Amino acid sequence: MSTLLKPLSVREKLLKQGIKIFTPQIFLRIFNTSRTATKYFLEKQAKAGFLIRLKKGFYVIKTDPPSEEEIANALYRPSYISFEYALSYWGVLPEMPYIVTSATTKPTRFFTTRIGSFSYRTIKGQAYTGYSLVKSGDRSFLMADLEKALVDYLYFVTLHKSPFNERLVTASKGRVDLKKLRHYGTLYQSQLLQTLLETIK
Repeated sequence: MSTLLKPLSVREKLLKQGIKIFTPQIFLRIFNTSRTATKYFLEKQAKAGFLIRLKKGFYVIKTDPPSEEEIANALYRPSYISFEYALSYWGVLPEMPYIVTSATTKPTRFFTTRIGSFSYRTIKGQAYTGYSLVKSGDRSFLMADLEKALVDYLYFVTLHKSPFNERLVTASKGRVDLKKLRHYGTLYQSQLLQTLLETIK
C-alpha cells in the first residue's frame, strides 16, 4: 500500500477530509499504512518540500498551509489564543504581533516554524476560561474574548513578564464589558491585577 502513495493523492484525500495539520498517527489511520511506511513517507516528503514539519510529529501540506491561528491551537494543547495577538485581532492593538501568543495550563513554551512563531504562557487552571471557537471563512480556532485577552495580558504585566502598554489600555476603554472584565479578573486572585483593572472604566 505504501508504495502506491503519491503526494498529489495524499493531498487530495487530506483536503477532502478537512485535515490541515496531522501527526503520523492520523496519517497511518487515514491511509492504512504501517508505522515504518508512514515514517518513510513523511520524512521523504518533508525533505522534498511537499510537507512542512512544524515540530516533531506535526506536519502540514506546503501548498495548503492552515492559518497561524489554527497552527497555534494544534501545536500545544490545551491552549487558546490570547494576550497581544488576540487584542490585535479584536482591534485594540493597531499592529498585529509577529508572534502568535496563547494561554495554556501547561509549562511555558516557544516554537519557531517555517510558517510563524508561537508563544505559550502558563496561566492558573481556574483562569483557563473566557475563550470561544472563532470561525472566519474556512478557518476555526479558539481565541480569548476581548475582555479575557485584556485580563490575561494585564496579569502578566503585574508579574513584570509583559511591558505595560498604556495605549492599549486607553484604546480598550469604552469597548469592553466591564462586568465580564471584573469577573475574569477575580479568577487570578491578584490584588495588583484588581487595582489595575479598576483604572478601566
